[in-house]
Amino acid sequence: MVGDIFSFPSEAGIEWALDQLKQAGLPYLYTAGNHDWHYEGMPGPHAELRATWCEKRLKPLYQGENPLMGVREINGVRFVSIDNSNYEIVPEQLAFFKSQAALKQPMVLLLHIPLYAPGRTIGYGCGHPQWGAATDRNYEIERRERWPETGHTPTTFKFRREVFRSPYLMGILAGHIHRPTLDVIQGIPQLVTNANATGAYLKVECVVAQE
Repeated sequence: MVGDIFSFPSEAGIEWALDQLKQAGLPYLYTAGNHDWHYEGMPGPHAELRATWCEKRLKPLYQGENPLMGVREINGVRFVSIDNSNYEIVPEQLAFFKSQAALKQPMVLLLHIPLYAPGRTIGYGCGHPQWGAATDRNYEIERRERWPETGHTPTTFKFRREVFRSPYLMGILAGHIHRPTLDVIQGIPQLVTNANATGAYLKVECVVAQE
């Protein structure tokens, strides 16, 4: 799950989602979206708000693992989640991704915010060279902290470079945009599905060639 499962999540909402997952009986890996932890008008930096609500509300969904990054191996494919729901990557996440890529196993990357795709809007903002205060037109409407004047951190740009130079990465599954798109960047597909509020879902089949 790549985030925006909830909007202003309540304890009842989390319990309902956990019950649905239990009934499905399928392995899952969850990473938060900005709607999962952003309560409009609540003051504070994005990173701090995310940490607070991941602990107070979303914690059961992580199954005891680190909210910022995780991995599940299913049928020989490593599904790696990185929480970039505040548009940024921290050094620990970059190191975690590099450690997974170094295993040289088939891998799928789960993100909330898509990585920068040339020709796309600023919403494909993780690693977008123009992301920052000058292009943040919605912070007043969404009643949140404005994106920084300095734009992305060097770590975020480095993360994007590392992702698209990973030979064992089969693809990227992302959310945030709430409309279906497909981009192929340096031979790696990045898919976004429609909003789950519409009942949309995306079925992806991973085929691993046997040596």
